[in-house]
Amino acid sequence: MRIQQRIKWIVFGFLAVGIGLYPVVYLLTSEPVGVLNSKSEELLANTLWRIGFYAHIIPGGIAMLTGWTQFSQRIRNNNLDTHRLLGKIYVVAGLIAGCAGFAIAWAATGGPVAKSGFATLGVLWIFSTLGAYLHIRAGRVDQHEKWMIYSYALCFAAVTLRLYLPILISMTGDFIPAYRIVAWLCWVPNLIFAYVYTERFMGRRTSSVNG
Repeated sequence: MRIQQRIKWIVFGFLAVGIGLYPVVYLLTSEPVGVLNSKSEELLANTLWRIGFYAHIIPGGIAMLTGWTQFSQRIRNNNLDTHRLLGKIYVVAGLIAGCAGFAIAWAATGGPVAKSGFATLGVLWIFSTLGAYLHIRAGRVDQHEKWMIYSYALCFAAVTLRLYLPILISMTGDFIPAYRIVAWLCWVPNLIFAYVYTERFMGRRTSSVNG
């Protein structure tokens, strides 16, 4: 069981770090790369949109990197100050990225379906991240953990989007319908998984404490 848990942790970390560092690619070139290739020249020339885009991907990458460490029991148990510091960085980065993501969602490729999917993701990420922060400030550790899982499940949409999108493009044969689907698919299953996991995990822990 320990080996399986270790493998899961390594895969989890590999994906989180890989996508967390991905925004560096956008900073190393002046040419459109990645999702920018699907944007119009007019949008790419829009200063406000570009500010929103980089305010989303850079803090989003920081949130991905710092949020992953929050699930390390070793850091939490052996160095609580580090856990708290990284948690504060995650909250600030997540709120900035969530707000920027909501703003630029309305210019998303794929029309209303894609726009509403990414906008909803932004709202829920802001809400869950703020909830996690407020719960820990109030000393509600269990609720903090629960909402932190929700928040990072939504943050992890950056990973699942990049896993699903190539598959959807190959299935549909076109970027636009694939992007419309992935605007929802990248986060809805994540949130469902987080809900099921927290209900089972928290319920089991509560039962053992009460028992």
